[in-house]
Amino acid sequence: MLVEFALVQGATEELRDRVRAVLRKSPLSQRAFAEQIGLDATKLSKSLSGTRRFTPSELTRIAEAGNVTVNWLINGSDEIETVAAVPKRSARVGPGSGTSGEAGRYQQILDAAWQLIAERGYHSVRVSDVARVCGTSAATIHYYFPGRDDLLTETLRYSVRLAFDRQVAELHTITDAYQRLLRLVELQLPTPGILRLEWSIWMQIWNESTLRPELRVLHSDSYKRWHDTIARTIREGQHQGVFVETDPEELTMTLTALVDGLGIQVITDRPGRTVDGMHKALQDFVHREIVRS
Repeated sequence: MLVEFALVQGATEELRDRVRAVLRKSPLSQRAFAEQIGLDATKLSKSLSGTRRFTPSELTRIAEAGNVTVNWLINGSDEIETVAAVPKRSARVGPGSGTSGEAGRYQQILDAAWQLIAERGYHSVRVSDVARVCGTSAATIHYYFPGRDDLLTETLRYSVRLAFDRQVAELHTITDAYQRLLRLVELQLPTPGILRLEWSIWMQIWNESTLRPELRVLHSDSYKRWHDTIARTIREGQHQGVFVETDPEELTMTLTALVDGLGIQVITDRPGRTVDGMHKALQDFVHREIVRS
C-alpha cells in the first residue's frame, strides 16, 4: 500500500523531529553538521523551525551524513512502500548496529571503496588503496569487509540505496504519475558527478555478473527494485488515466532496456551520443508509447 501523498506532505513536523534526532546522534555541532552537508547553518535552522522546507538534495545529504534513509526521514520507516520500490538489502549499518563509531567507520570505508571502484575499476582497486584513503590499516578494512569481493557487492548495494534515497527525496511530493515518470528518467541520466559514478558501478557489476554466476542473484535483486519503481509509476498513471492500458510490465521492460542501452553508449563516449540526446530519446519514447494520446 503506497503512503498517501497528503500524509507525507503534511508530516513536516515529524520530518523535522527525525532530522533533530539525526543531529542529536551526530558528534558534530549543528553548525558543523550543516557545514559537513554543504548547507548554510541559517538555512538548516530555518528548516528545523518550519520557516523553510528541506530540498530533496538536502534530505539526501542529511540521510547520508546521519547513516539513515530518506524514507525514514520522511515516513519514519526504512520499509514503507512509497514512490520507489524499497531495496531488499541495505548496505548501511543501522542505528542499532554496533556503536556509532563502528557505523561511521563502516560508512567511511564504503564511501572510499565506492569512489575508488567507480573511478578506477574494481580490478584496479586493492584493499590497501581503500585503507590508504581512510587512513587506516588493511586489517581494519578486512574486519568490516572480509574479502575484496565483499567491497564490490556492497558498493552495488550502496548504489541501489543512493538511488532509492534520491528517488524518494525527489519524487515523494509529485502526485502526477506522468511528471513523476519524467523525473525518474532524468534521475537516471549519467550526468557528470555521482550519477556517472553510479553508472560505472552498474556497468562493472553487469560485467562481473556475466563471468561470475554467484553475483547474478544480487544483480537481479538490485535491478528488480528499479524495474518495480518504473512499473508501479506506470500502473499509477494508468489508474489516473494518463497512460495507455498496455501491459505495464512490457512497457517497463522496453523503457528500462532503452535507458540501459543509451546510458552505456553515453558513458562509453560513443560518438554522437550525449546526455541531452539520451534525455530527448527517452522523453520521446514516453510521449509516444506510454502517454495516452
